[in-house]
Amino acid sequence: MRIRSLGVIDDAVVELSPGFTAVTGETGAGKTMVVTSLGLLLGGRADPALVRIGAKNAVVEGRISVPPGGSAELRAEEAGAELEDGTLLISRTVSAEGRSRAHLGGRSVPVGVLAELADELVAVHGQTDQQGLLKQSRQRQALDRYAGDAVTGPLAKYAEAYRRLRAVAVELDEITTRARERAQEADMLRYGLDEIAGVEPRAGEDVELAAEAERLGHAEALASAATVAHAALAGNPEDPEGIDAATLVAGAQRALEAVRSHDSALASLTDRIGEIGILLGDVAGELAGYADDLDADPLRLAAVEERRAALNALTRKYGQDIAAVLAYAEQGAARLTELDGDDERIDELTAERDALRGELGGLAQALTDARTEAAERFAAAVTAELASLAMPHARVSFEIRQTEDPEGVEVGGRVVAYGPSGVDEVELLLAPHPGAPPRPIAKGASGGELSRVMLAVEVVFAGTDPVPTYLFDEVDAGVGGKAAVEIGRRLAKLAKTAQVVVVTHLPQVAAFADRQLLVEKTNDGSVTRSGVKVLEGEDRVRELSRMLAGQEDSETARAHAEELLATARADG
Repeated sequence: MRIRSLGVIDDAVVELSPGFTAVTGETGAGKTMVVTSLGLLLGGRADPALVRIGAKNAVVEGRISVPPGGSAELRAEEAGAELEDGTLLISRTVSAEGRSRAHLGGRSVPVGVLAELADELVAVHGQTDQQGLLKQSRQRQALDRYAGDAVTGPLAKYAEAYRRLRAVAVELDEITTRARERAQEADMLRYGLDEIAGVEPRAGEDVELAAEAERLGHAEALASAATVAHAALAGNPEDPEGIDAATLVAGAQRALEAVRSHDSALASLTDRIGEIGILLGDVAGELAGYADDLDADPLRLAAVEERRAALNALTRKYGQDIAAVLAYAEQGAARLTELDGDDERIDELTAERDALRGELGGLAQALTDARTEAAERFAAAVTAELASLAMPHARVSFEIRQTEDPEGVEVGGRVVAYGPSGVDEVELLLAPHPGAPPRPIAKGASGGELSRVMLAVEVVFAGTDPVPTYLFDEVDAGVGGKAAVEIGRRLAKLAKTAQVVVVTHLPQVAAFADRQLLVEKTNDGSVTRSGVKVLEGEDRVRELSRMLAGQEDSETARAHAEELLATARADG
């Protein structure tokens, strides 16, 4: 992994061991930036404050191995990424202005794609994760994750029934609490539909009546114009000497008929003039019929205007035209049917709600049974791990309980509160030594004990739901002495089946690492390419001595450091 311009790191390369890598260094040297860099590569939130002062952007690049045939490989291929010998190149850039870009296998991808891959490839745990484990919701999620399909199947069915019950309850509540508003809406709809039905409008009637009113309102002018036009085309009987278009066209045709045989072009013109004469005759006839049929009937005009007024009264209230009014009537009738059926709908919804409550109770019982069975196995496995983490007498257990609620669902003869994940309240309990009562880990565990419980939980998960890489950020806080040695030993054991990266301040833990990386600043306060180096031989002894006593050259610290390394090698 290469890191540039991120926090105190100017430009550094971090080479992680396939087994157990420990990252050490002075406080403030930049160890956390290594974790932050991995977080960015895994789709973590991009904070522009991380960009080194004076730099335009921070860049993290890494090469990650992807198990062949797994869902991570499939998701990467779906995103268009190219894999090289089972590895992916990942790049994340964060600008000082806050913009973030991600690249996967040479292809630009949404940051969310990196987060999806992270779920399959890396488990990240820090002190914030320890605090998260104190929440009961996280404890239930951890138990469900451990239980696997035994809980996943019933939980999916329960969630579907729960969503349907919530939808039914919302609709039922709306109908019953808004009964008055719905009754008022029904009365308004009924009044409007009665008003529309009383007028009985026809589709397009408003357009037809507007045209008729326009015609009747100008009947005399239209008749006069048609008469004058007819006379101009066909002549006026009261003026036999007058000249009209039909007569002129007929004269032109007769003049040409006498000579048309001498020229085909002239013959064609003669035929066209004949066609004009026929057309003039047709138009003249239609004008005569139009003038005869046109009747300036004031009674009909009054009737039309009255009908238009009735239609306009509808369009002012229910739509911009009669088509919209008719659409309103159709929709209103459907809505009125729905509102008038409220009583029947209430009965239907009530029956469905009661049936869903019964179904939900049965599914909740199945969830409780599956969680109870898994809790016994999970607690036993974590307790066994704690024994190897210098807590040989500690006992972990789960309390699974329900809270009675008269508005809840019936489970095991009791009516209890329910939620989207069932009816169970799950709490992780710890009895640190014999005779101590089991107490919630939020109250009964010290910082060091909580670190070991967290590690034990993750080790148990590694056996049931493994990922290729585990990252621990100072989860050994508050631990020392023999417990620290046992944590280092257990991390080394976990590293035999997975890659383990630990940021630690404990020499007892670092001694068990296959590779130890030292992060150190230069004189100007930055971490450069030479500031992250692999420690071997004498250099590793010196760093462990510093971690033990704060002095690299202390003979006592050196002896202790060499003893730690020898113990780790003997265990390996």
